[in-house]
Amino acid sequence: MASLKFKNVYIKDYYSLVGPLEKESRLKNYDLAMDDYYFKEKTFEKSEVKMQQTVIDNILQKNNLNIRDIDYLIGGDLSNQISVTNYNAVNYNVPFLGIYSACATFAESLILGSILIDGANAKKTLLVTSSHNLNAEKQFRYPVEYGAPKPHTSTFTTTGAISTILSKESGPIKIESATIGRTIELGEKDANNLGAVMAPAAATTLKTHLTELKRDIDYYDLVLTGDLGCIGSNILKEFCLETYNLKLKKYIDAGCELFLKSQDTYAGGSGPACLPLVLYNKILKQNKYKKILIIATGALHNVAMVNQKQSIPAIAHAVSLEVL
Repeated sequence: MASLKFKNVYIKDYYSLVGPLEKESRLKNYDLAMDDYYFKEKTFEKSEVKMQQTVIDNILQKNNLNIRDIDYLIGGDLSNQISVTNYNAVNYNVPFLGIYSACATFAESLILGSILIDGANAKKTLLVTSSHNLNAEKQFRYPVEYGAPKPHTSTFTTTGAISTILSKESGPIKIESATIGRTIELGEKDANNLGAVMAPAAATTLKTHLTELKRDIDYYDLVLTGDLGCIGSNILKEFCLETYNLKLKKYIDAGCELFLKSQDTYAGGSGPACLPLVLYNKILKQNKYKKILIIATGALHNVAMVNQKQSIPAIAHAVSLEVL
């Protein structure tokens, strides 16, 4: 079974920091915004380290907690060897699980944190993830300052950082179940079309989740994918219908939902911060949905493998949320 059910695991609170472009987007009522990409640091890498530290420190302060009240710190980012998160973990003297599922890292952290709490191995876990447009573009494609043209299929890496506290104590959002994804690779090689790379993984995880938990798609008020973008989300809908005879009706993609059309972000947003920013600062603020299935998607590639013309594997993890 790839699917797990949880008894008493809750999202107790969350805190989000958004980047310069994101604060002008469709997001509502975020906690803190950056005025520029440097965030008063000398490099973009140091900026992202500070971004994570800021959301960790603020969520602890907001909830009158000390880091000693946290049993485990779980998190990751897009940088090589998740170095941004590692540089933060060294400042907090708690057990640390550094994880990487590319843009699906947020969902993976929710699953791991829930397993620890549901198994009575933790009372509180602190999750953190981030992405920084200028760091990710430099690492995976080209430095933005090079001015390299991009195709319309390309997505725009979201700048933001998010912290989340999971607890066995009752909170506003219950983590009801989850499905751990399988790595899918169907031959796509274009790093500028990651929506096409990741859509089959999202479809596979969705089908597995519904089958193993014996649910119909109408069980959920909303299915929210991570960062397929406007092109990838259309591919997902077509793939689900043709492969599984599954019609997605109550469905949106965070990457397609984040930015305004006037912001010229190609096919939409991407990055580990994309889904949680939209979930926390748009979807939940609407007070419209009670049962939400989030499916975070990630492309598991690097520049060397892409330059060697290797196809790109993808992953998708699903988490079922109940808004109380």
